[in-house]
Amino acid sequence: MQTFRKLIVLFTVFVSYTVQSQETAFQVEVIGKGDPILLFPGFSCTADVWDETVKELSKTHECHVFTFAGFGNVPAIDSPWLETIKNDVSKYVARKKLAKPTIIGHSMGGSLALWLASSNSNVYKQLIIVDGLASIGALMIPNFSPEKVSYETPFAKQQLAMDDGAFKQMATQMAAGMTMNKEKQSLIVDWMQQADRKTYVYGYIDLLKLDLREDIQKIKIPVTIMAAISYYPKPQVEKLYSEQYQKLVNKEIIYVENSAHFIMFDQAKWFQGQLQKLVTN
Repeated sequence: MQTFRKLIVLFTVFVSYTVQSQETAFQVEVIGKGDPILLFPGFSCTADVWDETVKELSKTHECHVFTFAGFGNVPAIDSPWLETIKNDVSKYVARKKLAKPTIIGHSMGGSLALWLASSNSNVYKQLIIVDGLASIGALMIPNFSPEKVSYETPFAKQQLAMDDGAFKQMATQMAAGMTMNKEKQSLIVDWMQQADRKTYVYGYIDLLKLDLREDIQKIKIPVTIMAAISYYPKPQVEKLYSEQYQKLVNKEIIYVENSAHFIMFDQAKWFQGQLQKLVTN
């Protein structure tokens, strides 16, 4: 009997390890039942960014809530970081046999959603992009091309060498511009501080190098894009999104007034209402 119990324990450990190790680029929490939704957080954020969203959506849907490698408590992975995430998500959807999941992606999570759908549009039902772009690099760098972005720059070296105090000061300044919600600003700072530093530096360079402005024309499923308007005039935001998504045919761009980058924090009630409409269509 004792030997049998030992075998059961060993088998349980083996099965648990196998399930957890199938994809290494993220951890996923599955909540609720119904049609599947994949929820991708933005850069350096954890699955907790979707807490309020999942609380509502999980009443009618099966929510697969991601935290990516190097963020939160998820161990870092080797390069290429973003490409490995993309490939592992595809494997996860296939392994779980998820039928036409909707993807909701914030910021980097939105860019990842576009990349996945550009590669194989038929796998997904629809995309909901929350203040995300087809090319963040084009926003940041004049006359952008991916070749212009290097992994070895003075700024990258500076960020890697920062002590915790200097990094927190930088994170606090950045968070102040990302949401109007003061309580949530401190949460964003915590996420940034918790991030693996190499992932934070080189993973962001991965993201800057990603340019999907041409590839998004391959996406045939519906794409809803929510664009925040607070610190920039609406005509400037409209011009940016029009240029970024020019070649995406099946799209609706919704401009969200009085919101910074984290629309789910700054316009929470409106945001939840919009999501309910979109996922029940």
